[in-house]
This record gives sequence, C-alpha cells and structure tokens, in this order.
Amino acid sequence: MNKLQTAVATRVALALAGLAAPRLEREEGQTFVEYAMILAIVAIFIVTALTFLRGKLDTAYSDIAGAI
Repeated sequence: MNKLQTAVATRVALALAGLAAPRLEREEGQTFVEYAMILAIVAIFIVTALTFLRGKLDTAYSDIAGAI
C-alpha cells in the first residue's frame, strides 16, 4: 500500500508542477490485448450466428446425409 501511495503522490506532485509522469514505451502487451479483443469479438459473432442459424444448418446436414 505504501508503494501505491508513493506512486499516487508522485503523479499528483508532477501534475501540480506541470510536468508529465514518465510513460512506458513498450507496446507489445498492448498489441497482444488488441488482438485478443478482436478474437473474442469474432468468436462471439460466430457463436451468435450459429445459434440463429441452427435450424437451417440441421436441415442442410440432413439433406447432405440423405443424398449420400
């Protein structure tokens, strides 16, 4: 908790002084998170589409199985 208070106090002091707090320049983690979010959205879309099309898919597979 002491580290958190120190970090917050440092940022407040820098903001009051008109200075910006140093930022991390690495973006690998950010890119990974963005790709994970895109993948999650696509997965949700696919599951939703398959749920709504379940009846039509069952009919199509039954027709194919009957033709074989």
